[in-house]
Amino acid sequence: MLVPDGPQGPFAPFGLPGTPGTEAFWAAAAPAPACVPSGDGGWTTLFLWRGGPASVEFESWAEPVTLVRWRDTDCWYAEVPMPARLRVTYRFRAGDGSYADPFNPVGAGGERSIAATPDAPAQPHWPVVGADDVLPLPRTRVRWASERLGGRRTVRVHPAGGGGPVVLLLDGDDWLHLHPAVTAFDAAVAAGDVPPVTLVFVPSKDREAEFGCRPELWEAVRDELLPLVAECGVTADLSRLVVVGQSLGGLSALYAALEFPELVSRVACQSGSFWWTPQAVDLPDPLGGPVGGAIAARLRERPAPPGLRIAFDLGEHETRMRAHCELVEELTARSGAAVRTSRSASGHDRAGWRQALLRDVAWALA
Repeated sequence: MLVPDGPQGPFAPFGLPGTPGTEAFWAAAAPAPACVPSGDGGWTTLFLWRGGPASVEFESWAEPVTLVRWRDTDCWYAEVPMPARLRVTYRFRAGDGSYADPFNPVGAGGERSIAATPDAPAQPHWPVVGADDVLPLPRTRVRWASERLGGRRTVRVHPAGGGGPVVLLLDGDDWLHLHPAVTAFDAAVAAGDVPPVTLVFVPSKDREAEFGCRPELWEAVRDELLPLVAECGVTADLSRLVVVGQSLGGLSALYAALEFPELVSRVACQSGSFWWTPQAVDLPDPLGGPVGGAIAARLRERPAPPGLRIAFDLGEHETRMRAHCELVEELTARSGAAVRTSRSASGHDRAGWRQALLRDVAWALA
């Protein structure tokens, strides 16, 4: 990292006036982080922290970066190289705590912020949510005491645009508390970009156990959860069900479509964990096993059921996931399913996938 001489140090190219560490300097720090072209087609992004030693941690994109102190001030900073087209969730680690960026108005829960390079595509319908904001929760709640899965869950149900086909959002708590899916779907429906739908936010208790290629979750959804949704008093068309999943949730969504075709025939899958095999989770390198994992093996033995409609999305910067996802995409299309593929400006990160979520739900229902 080159540190220019002079009272403004390395900060002037990022548009920060004044002497670092002064009140005038900190008053100009928001909104952060700031980006400048790096000369190689990417960006250099400045992260600032006021106080003591800290590091910045990124969600599934890069290793943590330790911030350095500017001279004897309270200004700690890092200049982080970023590729073109990246949206990433990050947080600061200071002492024993994790913190959102106090200079960034774009949050994702109380301890996280979202950074985007200037060339990252816009995300219409997703509002800016501060780290301290409380997201709106659907008023309709279903108490799900599952005999097959064990334990109790609170499932929220929201009729966007008055309700319609059911959209099951796996990892539902993330879409309730970290990313404002209720508000985004309402706006997308109002704009005519998504048809009216009934959102069902399904929380998970043990992702590895529930989202592996096992039937228990989908038996419980079919026999326990959907009857509760049908009785909750919200308009819900169970004959046109869309399952939305990311990572292990995406794996589980496609598994459901292959093994429970009478239940699931429409899927929106972001960065499905198609490296998964029953043995992979215990390996030092889970992604180093057979390309396409158990799902690819299943598709080689038997084609996808007729009528499957699935949208695949993958982060542009998920290099190790690419081979696994591309093979499953190819095998699914070859089996006769209606397949849409796209790439989001992100790593393995909901902040980057969320626009694809809206678009792909609309496509699955078209």
